[in-house]
Formats: sequence, C-alpha cells, structure tokens
Amino acid sequence: MAVIEAQRVGTRRAGPAVAAAGVSSFALLYAPQPVLPQLAADFRLDPGGASLAVGVATAALAVAVLPLAALAEVVGRRRMIVWSVLASALIGLALPLAPTFPVLVAMRAAQGVAVAGFAGVGAAYLADLVGATRLAGAVGVMIAGNSVGGMLGRLGAGFAAGPWGWRGALLVVAGVSLLCSAYAARTLPAPPPFVRAPHTGGGGRIGTALLAPYTVGALGVGAFVALYNAASFRLSAPPLSLSPAVASLVFLSYALGTASSAAAGRLADRLGRRAALVTALAVTAAGAALTALGPLAAVVTGFAVLTAGFFAAHAVANAWVAAQAPPAARGRAAGIYTLCYYLGSGAGGTAGSAVYGHAGWIWLIVLTSAWLLLAIVAVLVAGRQPRAVVRRPRQEYA
Repeated sequence: MAVIEAQRVGTRRAGPAVAAAGVSSFALLYAPQPVLPQLAADFRLDPGGASLAVGVATAALAVAVLPLAALAEVVGRRRMIVWSVLASALIGLALPLAPTFPVLVAMRAAQGVAVAGFAGVGAAYLADLVGATRLAGAVGVMIAGNSVGGMLGRLGAGFAAGPWGWRGALLVVAGVSLLCSAYAARTLPAPPPFVRAPHTGGGGRIGTALLAPYTVGALGVGAFVALYNAASFRLSAPPLSLSPAVASLVFLSYALGTASSAAAGRLADRLGRRAALVTALAVTAAGAALTALGPLAAVVTGFAVLTAGFFAAHAVANAWVAAQAPPAARGRAAGIYTLCYYLGSGAGGTAGSAVYGHAGWIWLIVLTSAWLLLAIVAVLVAGRQPRAVVRRPRQEYA
C-alpha cells in the first residue's frame, strides 16, 4: 500500500513538471518549421535545404540519445532532464544571432543533442517514478506536453515571424521555453529509491519483442514530420497564398494530438495495443489523404485527423517499450525507441521536403502513406508472435 500511495503522489507531482519539460523541449525542437520559407528566402535555399534547420536537430538528437541515456544511469535521470531542458533553452536564445545558415545548422545540432537528454530518458524516468501499472497514463501526459510544446512553438514562431522575422520568432519561443525549463528544473521530483531495480545479467536483455514499436516510431514520425515540413510551403504558395501567421494556424491541430495521446492508454486498454496501433496509423494515413484535396477546409481537416492519429500511435508505441522492457534494460530500451523515432524524424522530414520540392504534394502523400503502411505491417507481424513474448497484463497496456 505504501508503494502504491508513493506512486500516486509521484504521478501527481511529476505530471506538471514533465509536461513543462516537454513543452520547452519540443517548442524549441520544431520552432523553425513554420519559418522555413523565410529561412529559404533569407539564405537562398530550396525547401529540402531549408528543412535541414529541423532535420539536423532531430538527427543530432537521435545520435546523442543512447550515450545520454547511458550517462543518465550514472548521473541520474532527473539530473539529466534538468540539464537537458536548461541547455536547450539557452542555445535557443543564441540561435537568432547565427550569421550564416551553416552556423545556424551547427547550433541546431547542438540543441538537438541537448534535447536528447529529456527525450531519451523521459519515459524511463516516469517508469521509475510511477511503476508499470500507472505508466500508460503518465506517458500520455508527457506526450501531451510534448504535443503542446510542438504546437505552441510553431504557432508562436509563425505569428512572431510577421513583425519580427524568423530571428525574432525563434527568440520569442526560446524565451518562453526558458521559463518552462526553469519551472521543470525546480519542481521535478526525484524517483523514490525503491523504484530503481538492480541491473542483473539476464534481466537486461531487450530481444526482438520491441521491433514493432521501434518501427512505428521511425516510420510514423517520418511521415508526420515530412508532411508538416512541407505544410508551410504549400499553404504559403498559390493558390492558397496564406501569410506565415495564418498558415501557422494549421499547428492548432496539435491540440487534437494532445487529447489523443492522453487518451491513447484507454484506447489500448480497450482494443489491445496492436489493434490500437493499427487503428491510429490508419487514421494518420486517412488524414494525410485528406490533405491532397484542393479546398483549404479539407487540408486543415486532414492535418487535424493525421495529427490525432499520429500522437495516439506514438503514445501507444512509446509506452509499449517502457512497459515491455525488463527494468534493468528500461533506459536502454527507451533510448533505442527515441533513436529510431528521431532518425525517422530527421531522415523522413528531409526526404519528404525534397520530394515535395521536386514532385509536389501528391507524391509526398504517396511516400508518407507507404511508410505508414509499412508500420502497420510491422505491427501485424508482431501480432503473430507467441503471446507470452509480447503480452502484458491489462493495466500495463499503453
């Protein structure tokens, strides 16, 4: 009873702090996305080149996530998260001073490394703090904070770009993120000692049971980021010809992502995590297909649908990893998921932008739909494995 009560208290205390860390990290990570057309014009780049401002940060995050997850085992996951959110916000304040695009790209790579400290250990930190039975809800709250951060960062940058340009836009986002980082650093609770499990020889093996969520993470986010990277270019070009501020309103779709990620645990409890993942990925593909229609209302509706579907899939896959991995390997398993996720984000976002720049929106939809279909196949193949390998008690579904 004392353990359960401690986990309930930990959940209540950690929720706002982890959400604030997610808001800060993901506002910074994706703030350049709505100002990519301005970056392209300022530095004379095509869409694929400008998208490196997003892609290099996510790629650097992917490279850094496993080393930082290992370091967190030594210095502590809470300390790693605090260092991560503060460092990424401070780098964000320096970004507007970049004199050239290569310098901006280098600074974004450093920022991606800093964000990796939170992104790579957040789910494992929550598993330590609240236990497996409450993990689905806790991870849902964390990803809801991530989606709020992504939405606010993009909206803030989009609206600020009009009067102050892309430099002022990034400065505004960094200032707000620093406040969120300071709150997280002050209020983030330390995991209780009894939650930390000793590392044992056989209990730290991950095996192949997590290949399906890893595949979902890589291909799902690749499709998602590719579509959003190209969104600003499509919305600002004829025939829609929207201003940066109005075009950035498409990122309000992240509100649906916040709701769907928070509800993903209940969806998986009801359907089972494989069925929930297949459903969420199919919804994402349906939303992408809607954006191929001409009217602005259809495009906006499509982004809302695909955002809700993607964040539900991400929440289910992320919590699947944290619940399925042995306690001794939980940090490493979460780090591998984050590695796959951000490799997919960087590679998929850049490749999608290049396809859009050379072949147009319809071919981008074809490409991203193929990725989502492959993710569905991976989940269905995992469902054919023996139940004892991949099933968990009902309360551990994500």
